[in-house]
Parts: sequence; C-alpha cells; structure tokens
Amino acid sequence: MLFIVTEHFKVDTAQIAQRYGAHGRMLPDGVTYHASWVDLAGTRCFQLMEALDARALTPWIELWSDLIDFEVTAVATPADFWR
Repeated sequence: MLFIVTEHFKVDTAQIAQRYGAHGRMLPDGVTYHASWVDLAGTRCFQLMEALDARALTPWIELWSDLIDFEVTAVATPADFWR
C-alpha cells in the first residue's frame, strides 16, 4: 500500500535535522521511502511511503513522535483507483 505521511513539526527544524543527521530516517523493515517535499514555511513535510499496511509505520512514528505529529493517509495511483 502507498501512504502519504504528513509530518507537522512540533519543534525547530534544527532538532529534526540533528536527529536525522545522526540516525537517518530510521525506517523499520518492510517500509519503503519513495519521496518527500517540505512546505515553504518549513512547518510540514509530505512523504510518500510504501508498506503492507499502516501498522508497519508505527515503530517509525514512535521514534519521531517527540518532535513531529503524524497524519497517515492511504492513497492509490489513479490507475489503481479507477480500475
């Protein structure tokens, strides 16, 4: 399944960058990162992830939840949706 994960930053982005620089994305097995975009205000990040189900994202979300609030939305490509 594909997911758009919207991250709402709770802290200064320097803290997020520091953890990412030290540890990377820290994705669990079975979760694939495809792409991300940050809004121009620097308050949100939108990521395209792939996993068997949303529960697979939980360990990753827990590692970042002190710095970021998460919104996970299952999505489909237009081709898959309209089939």
